[in-house]
Amino acid sequence: MQANQLSRLMYLSWEIQRTRQSNRSKALAAAWAIVSNADVTIYYLLRKHSTSKPVQETAAGKLTLFHS
Repeated sequence: MQANQLSRLMYLSWEIQRTRQSNRSKALAAAWAIVSNADVTIYYLLRKHSTSKPVQETAAGKLTLFHS
């Protein structure tokens, strides 16, 4: 993994640990699952929060989990 991917993973795990008040290993495992399945996570969040119309595959394909 690149250093920038690792720093994103660590930042996300710290956020999970802080908001859910879980231990370090559970937060890191949750962050790893989110980052490794980013395409599924983005589609799920887009579908969950879009109330006006159905989600198109092309719209979900253009989104990323983190800004680069």
